[in-house]
Amino acid sequence: MIYAIIFGANSYEHEISIVSAIVLKKVLKAKLLFIFCDKNRDFYLIDNAKMNAKTFSSLAYKKEKRLILKQGGFYEKTLFSDKKIECDCCINLVHGKDGEDGKIAALFDFFNIEYIGPRLEASVISYNKEFTKLYAQKVGVKTLPYKILKNYDATSLLSPLDYPCIFKPTRLGSSIGIQILSEASQLDYSLDVAFEFDDELLVEPFIDNIKEYNLAGCMIKDEFVFSIIEEPNKNKFLDFEQKYLCFSSHSEVQEADLSEELKEKLKENFKKIYNPLFKGALIRCDFFIHNDEIYLNEINPNPGSLANYLFKDFSSIIQNFAQNLPHEKQININYSFLHSINGQKGKL
Repeated sequence: MIYAIIFGANSYEHEISIVSAIVLKKVLKAKLLFIFCDKNRDFYLIDNAKMNAKTFSSLAYKKEKRLILKQGGFYEKTLFSDKKIECDCCINLVHGKDGEDGKIAALFDFFNIEYIGPRLEASVISYNKEFTKLYAQKVGVKTLPYKILKNYDATSLLSPLDYPCIFKPTRLGSSIGIQILSEASQLDYSLDVAFEFDDELLVEPFIDNIKEYNLAGCMIKDEFVFSIIEEPNKNKFLDFEQKYLCFSSHSEVQEADLSEELKEKLKENFKKIYNPLFKGALIRCDFFIHNDEIYLNEINPNPGSLANYLFKDFSSIIQNFAQNLPHEKQININYSFLHSINGQKGKL
């Protein structure tokens, strides 16, 4: 199969998406095309030999073939016509805004393009941390208690907070903008920093030394395929550098030291989150375990390099997945109603 990797776009996580695509080139054993979306949302076909950091930091990508998106796929404009770029399946590797908020999903669905990635509704729900909380509660998965602070609503800022707590921009990933507060004297500064990234902040209690576990997976032919369960190394919390060193390194990740009962509970919670909303996507769920209770921390609908480091046979899983993706139901439009009107007096 030929895969087209879509990466970049207009996002705080733009550079992480580039790194993720470069890593995927090394770990996904298949014929790959790389389609870069720049900050202006223009698409470029990047030669495989030029998939390196300098191509993008120097803006040399602008010399590559420019692509347009049309019905059925990506096309290169030629003198007399548009030439289609042949691929069997696109992989949405855009992290954050554009890729995980639903824009790419909407484009691909609208233009009838086969792709691995979250669909529109799944993207919208997982991109907003409050929506994720509400969704988890609906499907029976526990989350930590929270409050929402709004930069545009002063009354929300008057609500008393319990310390220590953690601020998270509501619509941002990669641990960007996260602030940990141990006392009220840190409030004004932390609000200023966090509101630089989003006008809504999610506030949770900060539980020191809470255990965190990551589990990735997907559904293929109505059967779940799970990764190993990882306990990531972290300081106070899993920050930006720690989160993205893992998928860019080639060291083998060890299975978390958990009882079989807890492993099964994590998988059951993953199933509740995944099915049916996330069909078509390979996602990673990050969980907390506290006093043997499992809580959803967040959903990563486009995990860094699709969490390849958690799977033993990543390439085979992607191939099998790409061959069994869900398809949008096609509606038969035959204009029978308009024909019936035309057959009557007083036509429209």
